[in-house]
Amino acid sequence: NKNMQKIFITGGAGYVGAALTPYLLSKGYEVTVYDLMIYGEEVLEKNEKLNIIKGDIRDENLLQKNLPGHDVVIHLACISNDPSFELNPSLGKEINYDAFRPLVQASKKAGVSRFIYASSSSVYGIKNENKVTEDLPLEPLTDYSKYKAMCEDVLAEERTPGFTTLVLRPATVCGYAPRLRLDLTVNILTNHAVNNNKITVFGGQQTRPNIHIDDITDIYIFLLRNPQITGVFNAGFENISILDIAERIRELTNAEIVVTESNDPRSYRLDSSKLLATGYTPRKTVAHAIDEIITSYNDGSFRNDPSFHNLSWM
Repeated sequence: NKNMQKIFITGGAGYVGAALTPYLLSKGYEVTVYDLMIYGEEVLEKNEKLNIIKGDIRDENLLQKNLPGHDVVIHLACISNDPSFELNPSLGKEINYDAFRPLVQASKKAGVSRFIYASSSSVYGIKNENKVTEDLPLEPLTDYSKYKAMCEDVLAEERTPGFTTLVLRPATVCGYAPRLRLDLTVNILTNHAVNNNKITVFGGQQTRPNIHIDDITDIYIFLLRNPQITGVFNAGFENISILDIAERIRELTNAEIVVTESNDPRSYRLDSSKLLATGYTPRKTVAHAIDEIITSYNDGSFRNDPSFHNLSWM
């Protein structure tokens, strides 16, 4: 029964992980979360089908001890986003790149049959093409995205019969989750609107791809149910400018928009038709994300927790 797969998630207590883990449990999967828990452990509720291991991705012995018995590894753990990475580049490299091949090899040795890697759409760098598809060359601009691209190469090298691999290149994730991140475009701007009644936009003309966190978790479920899907897939369905995002938030909050100069030229449009061709359909939009964050703020379930800001928390 393919629904009874045992899933091993690294970084399962992070922004995406903390949304994905309960969702997998609700669908009957057995889940092991392997996470350093630097943002706190209380984000995951206890469940008889959930095993939580507080561990470092660089701890090969601990991984080798806990990987056997799992069918699929979903690798989310990393020092997330450029500013957090740049706080300590050598630590970032250790976690985001050096630890990767040992994890893949340990997974293979443990009998894991499928490895799903969360890369990033930032691996493309700045593209002038109207549609950024999976076959375009990778031109990462930062160490964070460079190591993401290098891990993709490692995974391709380690692929063997009986050990299938899938690389997901998600757009910027948005939307409410138990372990929110407030350093991501839509989430930051919405937070500023509800807290300060002011939305500061740097530049604003840059176009960026976005994906709702519930769509990301749906994609993982979809992939688990369709083990024949392998390869590399973009995941982002709304390419909109930062100013457009601000305008949508203003409509819902009446906050004032202030535009200032930006030194961040990154602008690209992600094309996810390859993923859509598999039969997957997204359900949510940036507008949903804005709405949900505002609602959670108004009903008191959302608080501006310091751990929601990766950079300052690290």
